[in-house]
Amino acid sequence: MNEHRSFFGDIQRAFLLTPDLIIELERKTGAGIGGLSRRFFAGEFSYRELTEVIRLGLIGGGTDPEEAAALISTYAARMAVTELYAHALPIIETVMFGKTQPTPKTRKKSNA
Repeated sequence: MNEHRSFFGDIQRAFLLTPDLIIELERKTGAGIGGLSRRFFAGEFSYRELTEVIRLGLIGGGTDPEEAAALISTYAARMAVTELYAHALPIIETVMFGKTQPTPKTRKKSNA
């Protein structure tokens, strides 16, 4: 599976939702991954869903579960909801679509 990497808290971290953590996410949120992802893409999510995606993503990326919980309580609690969403959405996108490669920029063709 592909991981997503981003700066969270005090360093660059890996985020990964493995199949067992997806099941735990579904259990904790009471929603299937399909419905959860649709709501995320539509911007219809709960605060708890945001923090659970990030916390479980940290655990899947190799962070100790206790440290992941501490990072959520220390850093996520101080973030705006839109900032949390910006962290959680790529984790869900990676689960649903895999790691996408950046689209190369194309140069404009001249009329000469």
